[in-house]
Amino acid sequence: MRCPFCRDGDSRVLDSRDGDDGTVVRRRRACQECGRRFTTVESVSLQVLKRSGTSEPFSRDKVVTGVRKACQGRPVDEDALARLAQQVEDAVRVGGGCEVPAHEVGLAILGPLRELDEVAYLRFASVYRSFDSLADFESEIALLRHEIEARTATDSSTDSQDRHPQPAPAGA
Repeated sequence: MRCPFCRDGDSRVLDSRDGDDGTVVRRRRACQECGRRFTTVESVSLQVLKRSGTSEPFSRDKVVTGVRKACQGRPVDEDALARLAQQVEDAVRVGGGCEVPAHEVGLAILGPLRELDEVAYLRFASVYRSFDSLADFESEIALLRHEIEARTATDSSTDSQDRHPQPAPAGA
């Protein structure tokens, strides 16, 4: 690391600290030549491998821009979009690689977007999955309805168990 004061290439690390949930390391350094101290910030770069074969740095802003189009006219605020972008970044970083295919970024968007707004999810999925016909929309809506019904059934059975606890078995 070059000293920002004298441009010498030899510096010594005095202290290292993790920041931003372990994705950034701050290092306090001392120049061996002039003795001045300076701080560096190192972060792991996450690259997105596009279908064309090129790669570019992962961008939360790009995720928000794409999802914002699907949410146009829907009651979704900017904070929710920022949280969704953070969830997507966390999901793609879990893989541990420094390069992730663009397809995986799209898949990571679908889950949180479905929880955020079902209409926006259908809009995004229709473009992302290249829906060709009305049947594609119908099957996706049927899947959403099935998931909602299953969730509702699970919630209501949990609620009824809370209201009517089962008696303890004899001898317990």
